[in-house]
Amino acid sequence: MKIFDYLEKYDYEQLVFCQDRSTGLKAVIAIHDTTLGPALGGLRIWNYETEDEAIIDALRLARGMTYKNAAAGLNLGGGKAVIMGDPSKIKSEALFRAFGRYVEGLGGRYITAEDMNTTTQDMSYINAETDYVVGLEGKSGNPSPVTAFGVFRGILAAANEVWGCDDLTGKVVAVQGLGAVGYSVCQQLHEAGAKLYVTDINKARLQQAVEELGATAVAPDEIYKVDCDIFSPCAMGAIINDFTVEELKCKIVAGSANNQLAEERHGDILREKGILYVPDFVINSGGVINVYEELKGYNKERAMNRAAAIYDACKKVFEISKRDNIPTYKAAEIMAEERIQAMSKVNSLYLKK
Repeated sequence: MKIFDYLEKYDYEQLVFCQDRSTGLKAVIAIHDTTLGPALGGLRIWNYETEDEAIIDALRLARGMTYKNAAAGLNLGGGKAVIMGDPSKIKSEALFRAFGRYVEGLGGRYITAEDMNTTTQDMSYINAETDYVVGLEGKSGNPSPVTAFGVFRGILAAANEVWGCDDLTGKVVAVQGLGAVGYSVCQQLHEAGAKLYVTDINKARLQQAVEELGATAVAPDEIYKVDCDIFSPCAMGAIINDFTVEELKCKIVAGSANNQLAEERHGDILREKGILYVPDFVINSGGVINVYEELKGYNKERAMNRAAAIYDACKKVFEISKRDNIPTYKAAEIMAEERIQAMSKVNSLYLKK
């Protein structure tokens, strides 16, 4: 890939490659925009097939974090980090501490946090080398419950938009992915009276959902074909693509996965099909809201209240979409960009310190 062409196209600030032979660390840190504040975004570990795949993932996720943080009203920019490798084989204290030293070297431009295949324990190892890390045990901790709560609130907002009320009793929801966030979303949907169809590559987790939540398990490739009211992607990104978008049989797409649209045009197709898409960086912002509160002195009640307001943020996106006659993904970007632009004018004022 032509890296500088890509960086220029989406106006990225910085791309950092981190390598440490002794620990096997191969990491990429992407910083998209720091207009609103330091770039905050989680660290994920994934066994990418190619280096380009890892770079693109970090870049796309970082840009998504810029919009997510702005749309959530946080004074943070967007960044993301990925480590290449099989998380079941490469994770170690030494690896995370080596990564922490690279984070420290950025001097606060990037703040890391927990993400896919990383834990609060991993964050504590990073914290041994840098203070630019959040999501620590004893502070905000695991952000998954707050992320899931925000996703549930976003689903309620979408239901209200489509059916005129928040009641999910009897609604059929197809959930893709039963990780920490996905399973918690399922629990809340179950309590709200929804009927669940679920899939996951972890068979034990799948069976747990069947036994505990009365869910119906389906094969990974079949989840898109479920005749449902709501499709909730809670696993990897780019799952709304040329192959899947035509298979969907739902009224709403709303889930926790990042970068759900493989390309922006797939958001256009959803709109043409009469499917309400809840932009991922708005609905899944509960996790970053949670760790943001840690920067201010963590207060769980305040974090939950701010996450509950994701309902209102989603409704605002729907209003902009109708007002401007544009797809919801564009409406969400407008909402975020308007805040970045407004704050950039404030930040341009010189104050002597």
